[in-house]
Amino acid sequence: MAAPEGQLSETELIEAAAARLSLALDALDAAAERRREADRESQALAGQVHAIGSDRARLASELDEATARAKELEAANREVGARIDQAIATIRTVLESDE
Repeated sequence: MAAPEGQLSETELIEAAAARLSLALDALDAAAERRREADRESQALAGQVHAIGSDRARLASELDEATARAKELEAANREVGARIDQAIATIRTVLESDE
């Protein structure tokens, strides 16, 4: 059956609908691919955040250990200084008693 002038035939309507469907499917496929890529990037970022968190925890632990060691060294330094002062005082006393 021929379509009246200015109107599309049934075949042309079906072809136009098929073309629109094909474009819609292509757009859907592209959107799905973008979503998969976004998910991959999200997973990569989550892995990086986890690694950074692990590094931070390790570094915090190392800092705590270094701080504790520094405090121990400061205490030892004060003790050695006190002993040196005591030795100097003793030497002075001995030298003064010899005079």
